[in-house]
Amino acid sequence: MKIFNTRSVLTGAVLAIAAIAAPIQAMAAEKLVIVTSYPTDTTVTVGKAFTKATGIEVEMLRKGTSACIKYLQSTAANNTSDMFWASAPDAFEVLKGDGLLQKYQVKVKGIPEMVGAFPINDPDGYYKGFAASGYGFMWNTRYMKAKNLPVPKTWADLTKPIYFGHIGMSSPSRSGTTHLTVETLLQGMGWEKGWDLMKGIAGNFKTVTERSFGVPDGVNSGQFGIGIVIDFFGLSSQASGFPVDFLYPKVTTLVPANIAIVKNAPNQKAAAAFIEYLLSPEGQEVLLDPKIRRLPVNPATYAKAPEGFPNPFKDKSIGAAVKFDLNLSKNRYNIINSLFDVMVTYRLDDLRAATKAIQAAEAKGKSAAAKKLITEAKALVAMVPITAAKAGEKDFNNIFKKKRKKASVKITGRQAEFEQAWDTQIKANYAKAEELANKAASM
Repeated sequence: MKIFNTRSVLTGAVLAIAAIAAPIQAMAAEKLVIVTSYPTDTTVTVGKAFTKATGIEVEMLRKGTSACIKYLQSTAANNTSDMFWASAPDAFEVLKGDGLLQKYQVKVKGIPEMVGAFPINDPDGYYKGFAASGYGFMWNTRYMKAKNLPVPKTWADLTKPIYFGHIGMSSPSRSGTTHLTVETLLQGMGWEKGWDLMKGIAGNFKTVTERSFGVPDGVNSGQFGIGIVIDFFGLSSQASGFPVDFLYPKVTTLVPANIAIVKNAPNQKAAAAFIEYLLSPEGQEVLLDPKIRRLPVNPATYAKAPEGFPNPFKDKSIGAAVKFDLNLSKNRYNIINSLFDVMVTYRLDDLRAATKAIQAAEAKGKSAAAKKLITEAKALVAMVPITAAKAGEKDFNNIFKKKRKKASVKITGRQAEFEQAWDTQIKANYAKAEELANKAASM
């Protein structure tokens, strides 16, 4: 009888302890799954800080922005992801339009409605801005000195012959931040002039990297001197001790980097906790970490920023030149990616050859006849297969949903038909431009 009572007491004690420990174990065992395009330095640093503050474990599924969109679209019927975390607001608009995001009302106070000329949060409540992002270029100061290269000040400077073979950039189809950079140039300069400028810069490319973070890695290591990047790549490299600097050109924009809860998220409470943490004073301060260096959306956080750190709430010139049109960007998102890959990524050797020939002709051909040929060659390189109006047609944009990771990847349907026709025209134009430029140089 005594043994029975003892066992009963022990059993009761164990059950009581288990009842108390259960919520703690449940919180510790809870795992938040975040689909993100951010580099490891950001995901690991923020993830560890969040777990330390809340006890919630985080799993980061890292992909390019376009790949993130396609992943969430393809898994929507049996969703296992809790959040989408990326820089490009137009990517969130695509998912929002597909009905794949869930509304959330932020509880944290002190976040303004606007950064620059752009709303920090989605007016409809589906995604929230946690940092601001600007676009420009970084450069390796030692590389520039060794190669005797001047520091560029504008986008147009990057088209100059002196920078041939010294510039790196990713493709907008591989990087949401690169997509925003290209879209910013198109909106700031206009469709024809924007593409003309973009191809003028691309003709000087050393490479088109596989991922966006391949650009700062290339500049940091001296593989090439100048990289077209989102601001935090340049600022974090600088803070980490690399000999680099960063510039916002006048024609740039300032938009929020965002976070959203995925529709039917398995761990909605944990997802809400992540948003609240990111926007809390503690979470905003994590953005100042040398490995991250993003622009916080809480103005009070800048009091703890290092000297010289950009503050868009005080320096109103950052991003003031371009009033970014999110709807325009969303409606031609896929078109921009396809056009860039056809005209630049997979025709880079042809574009560089035409560019080099034109640069050589401009240095030699001084006669009126030579100048006329050079003008014709430049027009051939600058040509875009479709108009801005056509690119902005939503139904036309929806044709171009497949992404080629390399030129040899086969696609079918109407997208393949259009891209093949464009490629044939672009290849012929670049070849003819090179021919005309060589003729001008020989005069």
